[in-house]
Amino acid sequence: MTSSGRKLTGFHADLLSRNCRLKEPCKNFCRTRGTTLCSPCWTCEEWKKTILRHHRQKNVTLNWGNCSPPQWRTAYWELAKAYMPRGYSEVKTVEQCDASALLNLINSCDCFLSVDVDYVREVVHHRNKLMHSAEFSAEDEWMTRYRRSLRNLAQQFSHVPEMENAGQQMEKVLNATFSVHVTDGEQSDSASELEVGVELISQWETEFLQERLQELLRAAADGDRDDSETQGGERLKTLASFLHANADLSQTFSAELQAISSMEAEGSQEGNATKKLRTV
Repeated sequence: MTSSGRKLTGFHADLLSRNCRLKEPCKNFCRTRGTTLCSPCWTCEEWKKTILRHHRQKNVTLNWGNCSPPQWRTAYWELAKAYMPRGYSEVKTVEQCDASALLNLINSCDCFLSVDVDYVREVVHHRNKLMHSAEFSAEDEWMTRYRRSLRNLAQQFSHVPEMENAGQQMEKVLNATFSVHVTDGEQSDSASELEVGVELISQWETEFLQERLQELLRAAADGDRDDSETQGGERLKTLASFLHANADLSQTFSAELQAISSMEAEGSQEGNATKKLRTV
């Protein structure tokens, strides 16, 4: 189990030990929809109050749709998902989570009160600036600030054994050099470092794109055809065009591109149906 998993397991166990009401099973197979916990039984209502009480921000709207309330009593991960953005209902373990989910969890749940939330929000800010850019590109100034924010956040977890390896990987990516020197037809040490750096950056790029794609696809699937969804649809088209223009990325994200094409086809059919109704 990862450090985050151990932390959340302990948090979940502590909640149960402090409130005997939380130990009772759900009585009504309570369900959720979006930001609504539908007619909760008294046990799930108690869980709801407890989850809100341990949120770092007050008077917030949570994505209850991420959770399965009957499992709050037995599964710490169903509790954790209440502190994440929408669209994580199918995620069952911390290993399946992307950076966005984990950063939001740390930012929202006071289980991570020892972490300076300003460092978390700084990383989120810089990530959002890149992921929401029209061309998915960043300037040197962004990289400098992002590097600094990542290092500051990593320092908050310096006591965690797993962070040593993660920190080394992060430094390799951030300090990757793109100068290649080849001598006598043989690959030099610099070229070897380049190969490692490019591989890490490629992995980093793929993870960023995967996260952004999933975010936009979730928004498109959950949307209500309002202005925000229209903007999200345009962003999805822009990102799809970017992927199509890069053969390797187009192949890597072929499934997501197919999903986008299907959504566009459905949207086109709905639009044609609406036009026909107007002409009748």
